[in-house]
Amino acid sequence: MKSSFLASILALAGLGLGGCTRPPAAGWQGYLEAEFIHVGAPLAGRLDRLAVQRGARIEAGAPLFTLEHAAELAARREAEDRLRSAQARLDDLRKGSRPTELATLEARVEQARASAELSQRELERAGQLFKSGVLAATDHDRARLTHERNRRATEELVAQLATARLGGRTDAIAAAEAEVAAATAARERAAWAVAQKTQSAPSAALVHDTLYREGEFVVAGAPIVSLLPPGNLKVRFFVPEADFATLQPGATVRVGLSGRAAPLEARVTHLSPRPEYTPPILYNRDNRAKLVFMVEAALDPAAAAGLNPGQPVDVTPAR
Repeated sequence: MKSSFLASILALAGLGLGGCTRPPAAGWQGYLEAEFIHVGAPLAGRLDRLAVQRGARIEAGAPLFTLEHAAELAARREAEDRLRSAQARLDDLRKGSRPTELATLEARVEQARASAELSQRELERAGQLFKSGVLAATDHDRARLTHERNRRATEELVAQLATARLGGRTDAIAAAEAEVAAATAARERAAWAVAQKTQSAPSAALVHDTLYREGEFVVAGAPIVSLLPPGNLKVRFFVPEADFATLQPGATVRVGLSGRAAPLEARVTHLSPRPEYTPPILYNRDNRAKLVFMVEAALDPAAAAGLNPGQPVDVTPAR
């Protein structure tokens, strides 16, 4: 009798201990969440061409839209002309005088040197005649001053020729170089403005939505096309407080979707530190069971290519 009673007590105790053991998580509910890429232009303009349609799948680099850009093209042409003009002025300053002007100065230098050589010989003869008393002192002084004048004229022309070969002054050349740099920056800015009026897909994606029609005016920065790359589709699900501690970043979970026989695998990327969708929180034993925490997991982009945001999913831990 006593042995039967003890057996009953032990059996009840075993059932009690078994009831305290936490069963493995059966699964969590969630949905597919998308992080869209909204593509627009930093400049305003009329939408001339919309190259994609809603629901289409496009490759990286595919054209999306083009805004009217006649004014930007004209500004680029003006900037290019201003750059050519500034560069021509700089080249002219660096070159110095024209070849014909240099040739004229060289001829004048040769002529002055010939005159100086002739006056030098005349001065030497006048000196000999002056020493012998045949030539008056006045005529000797005249020959000496003539040679001095011719020599200084030669030096002056040589200096003018050297200056003509040097080109513009250093300050003038520096100012011209700064003008060329400013014109180059203006041309780059104008070219950037032209390029911004046409946008392409940054990556392969699904065209989730188009927000303007051709002919409509688009303000600067307004999104025109909404894209969804496969890598931007993630799983968002909610885990009870009792199961939250079993998940870690990087953990693998299985994602089941309606219509798919085999579940997909996803990697946990984010665990929210705050409870979600709860009644007023009173941290006692009765209400703690009602707390759920949001968890996000990343899918393989290749597997996510055919999925759509908003689809409900059932998530289970990988075993």
